[in-house]
Amino acid sequence: MPDDDAKIIVWLEGLLGGKVVSWSRQPRWRPMWFVDIERNGVVERVVVRGERSDSVQQFPLDHEMRFQQVLEAQGIAVPHVYGWCDEPRAYAMAAVPGRPDFKGTPPAERAVIVDEYLQELARLHTLPLQPFIDAGITRGESPADAAHVGIRQFVRVFRQIKVRPDPLMEFVLGWLDRHPLPPSEREAPVVWDSGQFHHTDGHFNAVMDVELGHLGDPMMDLAAWRMRDTVIPFGDFNALFDRYAELTGAPVDMAAIQYHHLFFTLTNTLSFHRALAQPIPATDYMTYAQWVSETNLHTIETMAEYLGIELEDVEIPEALSTPVSAPHEHLSRSLQSIKVDDPFVAYQVRIAFRLARHLERFNQIGGEVLEHDRADIEAIIGKNAPHSWDECEALLEEFVLADNGAHDLELVKLFNRRWRRYKALMGPAGSAMAAHHVMQPLGKSLLP
Repeated sequence: MPDDDAKIIVWLEGLLGGKVVSWSRQPRWRPMWFVDIERNGVVERVVVRGERSDSVQQFPLDHEMRFQQVLEAQGIAVPHVYGWCDEPRAYAMAAVPGRPDFKGTPPAERAVIVDEYLQELARLHTLPLQPFIDAGITRGESPADAAHVGIRQFVRVFRQIKVRPDPLMEFVLGWLDRHPLPPSEREAPVVWDSGQFHHTDGHFNAVMDVELGHLGDPMMDLAAWRMRDTVIPFGDFNALFDRYAELTGAPVDMAAIQYHHLFFTLTNTLSFHRALAQPIPATDYMTYAQWVSETNLHTIETMAEYLGIELEDVEIPEALSTPVSAPHEHLSRSLQSIKVDDPFVAYQVRIAFRLARHLERFNQIGGEVLEHDRADIEAIIGKNAPHSWDECEALLEEFVLADNGAHDLELVKLFNRRWRRYKALMGPAGSAMAAHHVMQPLGKSLLP
């Protein structure tokens, strides 16, 4: 038994006064355990949520727990928190039954569930602030600062972990600085990474995963939801915004929604920059790479919305054979053939398989992709670009930082080409890893 598992079991039995009868670690990128514990002759399911090991969390894990506790104390449907563990850093909560998606859910039933979640979100946004303040929950310097405190936290962590150039992030962060959000006096509890909930028997059960919860701008929760809709369809967002306005009695701020949405598309790269640049053994590299490839395209598509430009289709190079094509294919097939009973070990094998397929795909088209990227850099900077990938990235970032908006249109088009090619490197043509899910459009007026 891994040392952390043993520590969790001892701690949980002491905390709850029962006997652990089964446990398993969830196969995922973040430590989580599902534990069955017997107390007074009744077996209860408990979830233990741990701390990420390969990336810095924007808000500490105990901050997440306290935010969830305050929500529960004020009647919001969230999992009940049992307590905190110092080593390993983790907290225990009650397991909530239900599904996090709508697989097999009829459309009419889905509409009811989504509306019930929206009602809960609207209630959450009207909670009194003082209990959160008393619990030490992060807030801005003033109500007008509520829209920015979370953004600053993400950017601060990014600056702390940045170890290599990231031209797209520097471009969009610079654009956001040059086009600030108009001030407002909205301040409310927000979950930010919204759209995460469980439902059972046709009804909403509980808000899940409040890792990014703090006191912010409620428009953040309407904005961040849009990206999750690309994999879990929630319905027409303009209709949902109208329903939210009906529930709260105040119109939604579409300019703020669009601004917050644009920033939220950056958060995967801002979070996992170092994990992708310097992965450790526990890093689920391809999950992070796929998330980043997808949400960075959402960033570019949102920038195109702002700037009113059409993004071109990008031709993906034809696959070429090389002296190592056969070994690459053999490695992928070998990993795919491994069958194990332990779900966590199976997850580790899957990580390796997806990474092998990525490298196989890079062997097929990567050389031409890099050459197209280099040619794009030469065209925009007006001078020869080196053949070194690292030097090209540094050169493009240097150009972006000095440009100050002069080439916004050209840069959005350049980044579109670069990231569509990168998306094609995620896996074989036609695979789920290489597929891109376009966001539903927002038909209402956007920030000029």
